[in-house]
Amino acid sequence: MEKLLVSRCLLGHRVRYDGGAHGPYDLLQRWQDEGRIVPLCPEVAGGLPTPRAPAEIPGGQGGQVLDGARPVLTDDGEDVTAAFVAGAGIALQLVRQHGLRVAVLKARSPSCGNTQSYDGSFSGTLVAGEGVTAALLRRHGVKVFNESELTAAAAELAHLERGGD
Repeated sequence: MEKLLVSRCLLGHRVRYDGGAHGPYDLLQRWQDEGRIVPLCPEVAGGLPTPRAPAEIPGGQGGQVLDGARPVLTDDGEDVTAAFVAGAGIALQLVRQHGLRVAVLKARSPSCGNTQSYDGSFSGTLVAGEGVTAALLRRHGVKVFNESELTAAAAELAHLERGGD
């Protein structure tokens, strides 16, 4: 049985920057009941509190953060890059420890967003890009989905369980 990494906020855990959560999502609940889910909030795992100041990546590119070319900054200018990179590293450790090949992460998050990220202006402007954790996992071959792509994530799990790569 394939397991997958899932953002804790999508499981109803109150770990979002504002102390909130998302969900419930029926499919995620079923996977949790089946013992398939390895939960993680990279930001909390990296040492940030809940609640915490909102953070964004100038330019919205998590890969550039990993490469040392961009910071992750809070809305008051605090550099929280180290916590974001540490959380991404913990996610990768879990992927390796559990042999995970799929992740369902929170859309548009500076850690977890897989297709879009905020541009760093704190104006609500989205750009094509991904969060720090999503970028690191993708670099290591993990297929990253968000909560609006659960059907695609389920199809990928089924494909892997049938012996696909």
